[in-house]
Amino acid sequence: MTYSQGGLIQATDYNGFVSTTANANINATWNTTYGQTALATVSTSGTVTALQWSSLNSTINAMATHQSTTITSRSNPVANTVITALNNVGTDIGNCYTNRFNAGSVGAQFTAWTGSAAFTTNIGNTGGNTRGAWTATFTDTITFANASAAGYFFNAGGYIKIQFNKSSTGTVGDTEWNKFIGNVASGGAVIGVVANAVVLTSDASTKTIVGNSWAGTAAVGGTGTPSILGNAYGFNQLTTTANTVYKQFDTGSAYSGNYVQVTAAKNATGNVITLVTTWVDIGDTNPGSSTTLTGGTNTTGITFGTGPATVVTLIQPEQVNIANVWGNVTVASSIANT
Repeated sequence: MTYSQGGLIQATDYNGFVSTTANANINATWNTTYGQTALATVSTSGTVTALQWSSLNSTINAMATHQSTTITSRSNPVANTVITALNNVGTDIGNCYTNRFNAGSVGAQFTAWTGSAAFTTNIGNTGGNTRGAWTATFTDTITFANASAAGYFFNAGGYIKIQFNKSSTGTVGDTEWNKFIGNVASGGAVIGVVANAVVLTSDASTKTIVGNSWAGTAAVGGTGTPSILGNAYGFNQLTTTANTVYKQFDTGSAYSGNYVQVTAAKNATGNVITLVTTWVDIGDTNPGSSTTLTGGTNTTGITFGTGPATVVTLIQPEQVNIANVWGNVTVASSIANT
């Protein structure tokens, strides 16, 4: 019979809420999306106990609290009493599925990346041509234990944070690039959770993470308009082909060909993400000018130095309402100048 107020509660009703109703079931969000321990169904000839209903309620509450999804207030059934149908259970479960990529809060920032993320020596064209074109490349490799771990991390509200920074001085090129990098989604003295950044989230669909509405890859803060912003590319849409998810050109009249670009790809098994950031200077034909950038102090941990830098960190999902099932993650950084 249909689950309704005053009616008998059948095992098939309970099982529908747990896993058998397409999408609008608890396990579609709790287990498949977040990797949490699945709720068990009951025998179709068995009795649904107060403890089972309490587990179902608690799981709905945990999902809703994690997402900041509004649900109906209800009390857990009491053992040895008549259990009546609880209002809006199916509706609340369905809303949690719709909002499955939302996160009302996030966890700690992972900042223990390894390698080099900043230039402490000059960037420029070789052969003594200080006005020549150059490309600075920052490569960041993010590795999860497996594809499932990566998916659970992003689906639960975790995201990648990419920040740029430069303040070293000494050349004409420094002056222009300091201004340019300061105007894009750049970093600051400390890599905070909400500081300016390019962020790569779970999915291309629009979601709300700590009050920010994002789809795919988004730019937070800075000025100017990116020529490419990969809202269609979240982790779930990445492939083995490197796609450009962010590109912004300098707005200075003499430097409008210069740009910053980020590409993203993941390996065939889905557990390794590779981000390649390029700072490109097309050169300057004006006599007396210089496109060379001065190296500066290094960036370590979460503190920027003065040298040209691209730093990739991770914002982890919160771990109050959901358990950490994504495990250890590593970020390895390297730089090159051509």
